[in-house]
Amino acid sequence: MNHPERSPERDAAIEAILDHVPDRGWSIAALKSTLADPGELEMLFPGGTSDLIEAYCDLADRKMEADMAEADTEGLGLTKRVRLALALRFQRQRPHRDAIRRAAAVLILPQNTALGLRTTARTVDSIWHAAGDTSADFSWYTKRAILAVICRATLLYWLRDYSEDDTDTLEFLDRRLAGIGRIGKLRGRVEKMMDRFKPGKTAEA
Repeated sequence: MNHPERSPERDAAIEAILDHVPDRGWSIAALKSTLADPGELEMLFPGGTSDLIEAYCDLADRKMEADMAEADTEGLGLTKRVRLALALRFQRQRPHRDAIRRAAAVLILPQNTALGLRTTARTVDSIWHAAGDTSADFSWYTKRAILAVICRATLLYWLRDYSEDDTDTLEFLDRRLAGIGRIGKLRGRVEKMMDRFKPGKTAEA
């Protein structure tokens, strides 16, 4: 999947303005005074607010993948690794919850539907990649579609959750991830049943 432009300068600018977003929003105009060279923002993010938010989401994806690469995932199944990726993401984002809340408010606007779908799709793909998913069949699309719904619901829950170590959010996430396992088992039973009717197969008594 294509990603937005990446550069050390863009990453550094996002890091520099992040603490100011809760008070000033994600607009170029509001954030100009946060950098030594105000014109830098316009040069690095010619697309304005949407460019800033997309770059931030991409940076968060990369940090999550880096955190997962450092984490101990030995012995964890795929669903548990997905859970860990999201837990690490929320842990890292905790100090910037208000900035993310402002980004979410922008992304739900009708004119930003495409941007919201694009950033969600990249994040979901990043989560599965970090979790080590290598599927290339129809389940690739199924799992990503399901996880996209789970991620959006969990993010909205997390934005209102101030429990210690995101405990309530992770419990919410666990309940939804359990659905992936149920769907996987159901899909396996259906495929097994259909396999019995393939040419050359003999029906069992």
